Amino acid sequence: MFSTGQLIFAGLFLIAFIIVMIFSYRKDTRLHKKYYKGSIYVLIGFIFFILLLFLIKTQLKH
Repeated sequence: MFSTGQLIFAGLFLIAFIIVMIFSYRKDTRLHKKYYKGSIYVLIGFIFFILLLFLIKTQLKH
């Protein structure tokens, strides 16, 4: 499906992208703590909501 060169490029791009994202996040850590305090609860709420939808779907299927 993909050539060897394309797979190598995708792997290198992914590694470089992840490294840049880590450095960017570490640079902005203080701002994140200041402006996004409590956002973990929103994330937990979304995960709970998705799990709830999945459980409802599986229960209605049977």
